[in-house]
Amino acid sequence: MRYIFKSAMIGLAALSCVTISHSFAGAQELELRVGPGGVGIYDRDRDRDRYYDRRYRPARRACDPDDALDSARDAGLRRARIVRVSPRSVVVQGFTRRGPARIVFANVRGCPEI
Repeated sequence: MRYIFKSAMIGLAALSCVTISHSFAGAQELELRVGPGGVGIYDRDRDRDRYYDRRYRPARRACDPDDALDSARDAGLRRARIVRVSPRSVVVQGFTRRGPARIVFANVRGCPEI
């Protein structure tokens, strides 16, 4: 009876060591941080993927026509539409309270008005 009990305890100890070592390997990507917002769990692997995507994504260097339309509408242009897109400018036409109007945006990041 003692022999069966000893072998069962040894088997149980071996099984728990395998389970514990597996949980330590998976927990290496997690950190417990204490900050002004309280205690939180931080996943290192998730931020590395986020940094990887941001680093290798090509930067937008030109004015997006949708952004130019939004800026024109914010400036008071109604029924705005894109008339021309050139390497240097984006032209948007529409109507204001006074009648037809046209706004020209630079074709650079941020779409500044010319």
